[in-house]
Amino acid sequence: MRITGIEVNNRKKVFEVKLEDLNYTFPFAKMEPMPLKNNQLERFWIDDDFGGEAFSYDLHDGTSGTIHVDQVLEYHRDPNYMAELLLYKLTLMVQGEVAASQLSTREIIRRLGTSPTQYYRLLDQTNSTKSINKMLNLFQILGCEVDVMVRRKNNGLENILISSQ
Repeated sequence: MRITGIEVNNRKKVFEVKLEDLNYTFPFAKMEPMPLKNNQLERFWIDDDFGGEAFSYDLHDGTSGTIHVDQVLEYHRDPNYMAELLLYKLTLMVQGEVAASQLSTREIIRRLGTSPTQYYRLLDQTNSTKSINKMLNLFQILGCEVDVMVRRKNNGLENILISSQ
């Protein structure tokens, strides 16, 4: 997701980040290095070195930093981003299970009832269009049990809403 605009709001001490059709803020307090009263922002820009998916900034003392769009989305817990992050983590876990498995690739594909191309798409962590259902099937074939736990976070406390355990 590309950044289409960026502004500074010094009164609120945030960057106002414009994505394609969404607007987010990102607080100075989450930045490293962080702008301070005696070390303020000198300049900021959408960074083309990151394909427009990050913005960089310089502070008065010459230090600089870069904030990627993923940091902004994670800070706001954007639902689409968090779903993609979960799928990414599941993919990394299944890759490890495939590597440790005694089953051959051909046998896994046969048990999944899919094509080799689809199997390799399941193992591709950059593919965010794959089905979680197929990922769960793959875990089952590899002899893994998957439990789902939903937690609500309120004021730092976690309440378990649903658990399959």
